[in-house]
Amino acid sequence: MSELRSGRSDLPPADYIAETKRLYDGLGYDSYRWADRTDTAPAWTPIAKPLSECKITMIASGGIYKSGQIAFHTQDDTSIRLIDTASDTADLRTAHFAYDQRDARTDPNCVFPLDTLRAMAADGEIGGLTEHAATFMGGIYSIRRMETETVPLLLEHCKSEEPDLVLLVPV
Repeated sequence: MSELRSGRSDLPPADYIAETKRLYDGLGYDSYRWADRTDTAPAWTPIAKPLSECKITMIASGGIYKSGQIAFHTQDDTSIRLIDTASDTADLRTAHFAYDQRDARTDPNCVFPLDTLRAMAADGEIGGLTEHAATFMGGIYSIRRMETETVPLLLEHCKSEEPDLVLLVPV
């Protein structure tokens, strides 16, 4: 069982903001402005049923696409790709300008944990997966375009798939 699934508490939490800032600073994007939405915190919504009964959809920002789909092409690419959750991970590819993709190209599960979620469903830990997961390329520098182009596409995905939970997988 992986460390994440084993419930280990001796590992420190990851500071994703600090790590992402360090990575972006290394790329020379010192003028990157983080979106700050602390003025409108989302309402807390408790899970309405056991996790073992929940259908989950995944939304990942690692630039994953399936062989045959068009690759993400530039920073500020606001499009999304829908990935059939029955897809073989050997058919998954990655295109992203802002992280080292070597590990993701070797094992897409490190940024798109599809095999892990399928194993959790097979073990009865989760109720199952939606038919599709959604991916996009993080590193969208225009907050306005993210809010007006990408977010509506992701919301439509969630509405059409009707998940009980959404797993957000940042890169």
